[in-house]
Amino acid sequence: MSPEAGPRRRARIWVERIGFALLLAAVVLGVRLYQQRNLVEGPAPVLQAPLLNGASFDLAASSAARPVLVYFWASWCPVCRLEQGSVSALLRDHPVVTVAMQSGSAAEVSGYLREHGLDWPVINDPDGALAARWGVRATPTFFVVDRERAIRFREVGYTSGPGLRLRLWLAR
Repeated sequence: MSPEAGPRRRARIWVERIGFALLLAAVVLGVRLYQQRNLVEGPAPVLQAPLLNGASFDLAASSAARPVLVYFWASWCPVCRLEQGSVSALLRDHPVVTVAMQSGSAAEVSGYLREHGLDWPVINDPDGALAARWGVRATPTFFVVDRERAIRFREVGYTSGPGLRLRLWLAR
């Protein structure tokens, strides 16, 4: 074996690793773009609805002072369960409204919230009509709506708590 064979082999291995990483990043980006293809952009759709606790929610009024996180989730969604702690933590510091998409009746969603110790402002969307107006086809889906009611960020799938906080901060 020549003395140069070792460095050439290591270089080839690194080129293969970098190529694999670029391919993986392209696949992830492609999947993300595919999942977000139908999500609304620009001005947020009107969002006025009763919450499960009996209060009413109006996105225009809620977003007038600070950006609002609109979170579409489902009781049957395993990824949504992973994010429950992040959403609950955000509620302490930021305006958040959640939409229970195709998760059953108001009583069933309320039971789910009690069972999981969640004290969220929830709009029930039993037939998915509200989700359809926002272009949501998968859960979890997040929208960050700024003070002008413009959608600044939208994400499908798992998003970290710090990532959501950063998006809310950037939307100020």
